[in-house]
Amino acid sequence: MRQHVAFDIEFKRNPHKGLYIVLEGINASGKNTQVNNLKKYFQSQGKKVVTTDEPTHTLLIGKFVRKLITDGEKIPPAALQYLYTADRIINHQTIIIPALEQGKVVLASRSFWSAVVYGVMDRGKSDYTRPDADLILTAQGILSMYHQFMLPDITFYLDITLDTVLSRMEAMNKKGDIYEKKEKLSQLISGYKWIVNQFPEEFVMLDGEKPKEEV
Repeated sequence: MRQHVAFDIEFKRNPHKGLYIVLEGINASGKNTQVNNLKKYFQSQGKKVVTTDEPTHTLLIGKFVRKLITDGEKIPPAALQYLYTADRIINHQTIIIPALEQGKVVLASRSFWSAVVYGVMDRGKSDYTRPDADLILTAQGILSMYHQFMLPDITFYLDITLDTVLSRMEAMNKKGDIYEKKEKLSQLISGYKWIVNQFPEEFVMLDGEKPKEEV
């Protein structure tokens, strides 16, 4: 039996004295570059800075997730999303929140917003181009799982075209992960634009096509 369910989600805001900033976007959009630029800026202002990412490079589960998606290991999408969530919980509890409590600036490449975009695609609901009840229900279900996480104070979304992404990836000559396929990258770009349109007050949209210094 199919039942429509609607609900409101109250996101958690940062109650701490530190500043939490996130860079969102698909691979090769320039997130890590801008995290490093922001780190240099805040350090020049005398601020203590902590950087992190999702999935993490330093935590055990994050390393495992990165290996799974790089090796192309076939596991159910729901299982992969739960692994992402476990890594995110540890990241928040052991890195992000303690740093914010101490008044530090936390700079992160990705947050739970990306989990919604990737999670919707993983569950096969990736047609973001039309009103779709299934898509909305899937997104709401994923958001209900992720609303436990604190919302960034500022989320920058680096908007970039598929052609630019493919060109940058070719120049980097790196081994792609399971999401770095042309079709999936196109779907993810649409997914990010969809989520930005759904929550415009939560994002600052930047043109990722511009030179990195200008961005």
